[in-house]
Amino acid sequence: MSITAAINSAVSGLRAQGAQLSAVSENLANSSTIAYKNREIDFNSLVVGNTTRNGFSGGGVIFRANQAMESQGLLETTDSGTDMGINGSGFFVVSDDIDNQPSGYTYSRNGNFKKDEDGFLVNSEGVYLMGQRTDDTGRVISLAQNDLSSVEPVNVGAVAGTAQATQNVRFDLNLPADDVIFNPLDTAAGGRHNTNVQIFDALGIGHDIPITWVKEGVNQWTATFEEPKQKDTNGLVDTLANPVSAGGTDFVEVGASGSNVLTINFNGDGTIASFVPADTTITIPTFAQGALAPQTINLDMGAIGSSNGVTQFSGSTATPKLETFFVDQDGVRFGQLSNVEINNEGLVEAIFENGVVLPIYQVPIATFQNPYGLSQVNGTIYDEADNAGVMILKQPGQGDAGEIVANSIEMSTTDTASEFNKMIISQQAYSANAQVVSTADELFDELIAAVR
Repeated sequence: MSITAAINSAVSGLRAQGAQLSAVSENLANSSTIAYKNREIDFNSLVVGNTTRNGFSGGGVIFRANQAMESQGLLETTDSGTDMGINGSGFFVVSDDIDNQPSGYTYSRNGNFKKDEDGFLVNSEGVYLMGQRTDDTGRVISLAQNDLSSVEPVNVGAVAGTAQATQNVRFDLNLPADDVIFNPLDTAAGGRHNTNVQIFDALGIGHDIPITWVKEGVNQWTATFEEPKQKDTNGLVDTLANPVSAGGTDFVEVGASGSNVLTINFNGDGTIASFVPADTTITIPTFAQGALAPQTINLDMGAIGSSNGVTQFSGSTATPKLETFFVDQDGVRFGQLSNVEINNEGLVEAIFENGVVLPIYQVPIATFQNPYGLSQVNGTIYDEADNAGVMILKQPGQGDAGEIVANSIEMSTTDTASEFNKMIISQQAYSANAQVVSTADELFDELIAAVR
């Protein structure tokens, strides 16, 4: 037996067990690090020895360090709307410089993002989140969705306030069937009722449209839409740029009728029989102080033959009155940005004071054929390498891409109980190899003494 070979084998064992202890130490130190993937040491026998008539020459051990890149960490819920974790495969695209080119982008699973002083989303390791711009429906604008050229730093600080023009007005009210037919020569007799609806233009400015409901005949009413108005120091004033009341020619037009009057015919059971014109939209001309373009609004007064909108039933009071249950519209007044959240679809949503929620970015998932081939840059940040294969950007949950879980972060994959077990085994193995070296040294001393 070769004493030298025994020492070489023991030394290789000392190196390998030292690496194992180092890995255990790193794993335990990072047991609370967000998205940390535990370090593992793979051992393989170094076969260089051989058996002859004259004895045996032992080999040793070689080792290789790697990280458990495909191991899923526990997703822990947080109270931050910009935190997110990946459940499954893939990485967030990040960058340490907002002016980086795509070749400088890196990858991480650390989803602990916060807004910095400039409005960029930055994680706890100081890298910027990269996302794809979307329209207000959440659809990615870029045609190259699978290419890194489609991403840019997510900057919510550039989002200004927003408003939403009214597109639909829904009516739920009852016109009293027991009312008298309106007589213009006796306006006090009844048959006429006034309401109004507030709408918003594209700039978020509110306008009140007065509506006059008149009973024209049995089972027939008209709704006349007057010029929009606003309150100022002089009371109610017209807000059209060229109002009829001031000698102009602009007015609220129903459908393409050239009139501001909508006729509603009812069936004998109080349900709607027909509208004249059939096109129940109104077009509002240019506002004097507001949006410049004409605004078309759909009037939802209920379906023909139904009682789910405007109805004509007997009133519940001695004097017939119009009963308004609600008049609802979908426009929104101008509001400033109040918050930012990321949802489970990976959409970065801007939330405004007026209640409007608009998607502004899509967070893509970067996938690799071999995540173990990525090169570690720093912490939980990795870069592309030849062994990792081709990188493909995907939407969350698309194909083999993991899903995004909002309001959560991925915790470390370190299992402390397992690491302590490894440490005990490695300690014993290290001591055993050290004993081999010590024993071989004693054998050498005896050999030298024998020669003397």
